[in-house]
Amino acid sequence: MARALVNRPRLVLADEPTGNLDAASGALVGELLAELPTDHACTVVVVTHDERLAEPAGRRLGLVDGVLVPVERVSTLPEHRS
Repeated sequence: MARALVNRPRLVLADEPTGNLDAASGALVGELLAELPTDHACTVVVVTHDERLAEPAGRRLGLVDGVLVPVERVSTLPEHRS
């Protein structure tokens, strides 16, 4: 994280940033990512399966059958059947 942020980027792309971390470290990384937009004028895009990490996001999208949809719509879509 430090290496990615040292040059104060305007955009941070994080793919499963807490995937290999213990719960306490994951919570710290989540807090840091949540603070970046307000504290450092940085846009943060996080790809995750962790609802706790996604919760503070200002905008959430889900991937349904290869299409990005607002999370509110994900729960209203019919279940995919094989």
